[in-house]
Amino acid sequence: MAAQAERLVVARRRVVIFDDEEFIRFSLWRFFDKRNYEIFTFPYPELCPLHAVSECPCPLGTTCADIIISDVNMLGKNGLDFVEKLMGKGCRQRHFALMSGAFTAANRERASQLGCAVIEKPFDMEALTAWVEAVEKSISTDRVLFDWSKVA
Repeated sequence: MAAQAERLVVARRRVVIFDDEEFIRFSLWRFFDKRNYEIFTFPYPELCPLHAVSECPCPLGTTCADIIISDVNMLGKNGLDFVEKLMGKGCRQRHFALMSGAFTAANRERASQLGCAVIEKPFDMEALTAWVEAVEKSISTDRVLFDWSKVA
């Protein structure tokens, strides 16, 4: 009976946020906290355990998060490069968003080629909410999230 009940437990959704502005990280943390997400925030990709690995550590059938959001222009780091590097490591993450207050046409094109949503700063909360709700509808209730404590 306990094993059967365990299968019915739905894991909290998880988001990973990269932005060098504390206010932006906090604002997004509040937004996702109200939606009952498990939230990881980093001011720079280098502080994330997934940055240090040479290939995606997630076993088949798992993903590190439900959503990854990255600023494009962080101090000394480009979010487009970071997302492209994650994908090059074999990341199976399906829902990426890039945010900026100064998207160039080239940035928008590259984000589109990478399959990333584009989020303008300052945030249009209706557009952000609509994108997140669409992502949530596509997340399988039986998906498995990677245990980050296993990243060395």
